[in-house]
Amino acid sequence: MDMTANEASFPDLREGVRRLCAQFPGSYWQELDRDRRYPSEFVSTLASEGWLSVLIPEEFGGSGLGLSAAAAVLEEVHRSGCNGGAAHAQMYTMGTLLRHGSPGQKAKYLPSIASGDLRLQAFGVTEPTSGTDTTRIRTFARRDGDHYLVNGQKIWISRAEHSDLMVLLVRTTPREECAKPSDGISVLLVDMREAVGNGLTIRPIRTMLNHATTELFFDDLKVPAENLIGEEGKGFRYILSGMNAERILIAAECIGDARFFIDRASAYAKERSVFGRPIGQNQGIQFPIARAYVQMTAAAKMVDHAALLYDTGQQPGTEANMAKMLASEASWFAADMCVQTHGGFGFAEEYDIERKFRETRLYQVAPISTNLILSHVATHVLGLPKSF
Repeated sequence: MDMTANEASFPDLREGVRRLCAQFPGSYWQELDRDRRYPSEFVSTLASEGWLSVLIPEEFGGSGLGLSAAAAVLEEVHRSGCNGGAAHAQMYTMGTLLRHGSPGQKAKYLPSIASGDLRLQAFGVTEPTSGTDTTRIRTFARRDGDHYLVNGQKIWISRAEHSDLMVLLVRTTPREECAKPSDGISVLLVDMREAVGNGLTIRPIRTMLNHATTELFFDDLKVPAENLIGEEGKGFRYILSGMNAERILIAAECIGDARFFIDRASAYAKERSVFGRPIGQNQGIQFPIARAYVQMTAAAKMVDHAALLYDTGQQPGTEANMAKMLASEASWFAADMCVQTHGGFGFAEEYDIERKFRETRLYQVAPISTNLILSHVATHVLGLPKSF
């Protein structure tokens, strides 16, 4: 299969990721899936070999590369049949600390994150009553001397049990007392090692995929005031860049998933023979695979564009949203096509198709649902009246 321009970017980096992922074949992920275990060995290897620190400046021990490079890493992870969901937050939460953290905070945390000794894997935003309406979060941090006291609840927080640090979004001023709904929101950097059992309770949530998802409960959790990122009350705009990065990186994972499904379907269609000839000779099999490739290629261009805008210091909210929507839909079409191409074998654990099918379905919903992306484009780009 000829390479697209997207695949040709960062060739050495991509080859390095492929070599690493070859150490973690489908049997590794199947075993984890059966036991609902976190891929500690995979994440540790990613970290120790420097793949999770590509965005950290060289002065702190990272590679000093941009989001485009991080996207290439995660795309190759997913194309190889692995899953970056266990570790990708370290990349997109990094922007909040890099862009808005104090020199002291960067010096304290970034070198250990870059070396893999410290994991920044948890991003505490969503709550049961607010969902995607982030301005309505209720988790509240009250200043008490040199600490904040945090009370509230978060849900769908991935990797909380496997992270040393969490970027936590809280209210420091009630919404009704603010001039704008997005005012009065702050960002705290929480040390999970000290917090669990001292005001923080983590409850795992079992889901249809092995994603280490949890619910968090805060009861007078003490967080040092020095762990406030940026200014109090200005945190909403700080996390917007993190959210844009998250959507772009997850879109890159979806491109990797789509490539995985297209690769597997193409290979199977060439070798599987029914009625005396390869099934890939039949246009009924050929055309869905080809359509999946066309859709994936177009979506990859949008992901590249959004990442480039981010790397040049812009706030590509619309482009990040569109990239995530197009890539997630391309990966879902490819997933369905791949199962159909394999027939009954698509449901067999040993082929890895059904596992990746479940994994890629998540991105129609998270980190933002398709309908909310369409609402953003309708109101922010086309000027249509808001429906909520």
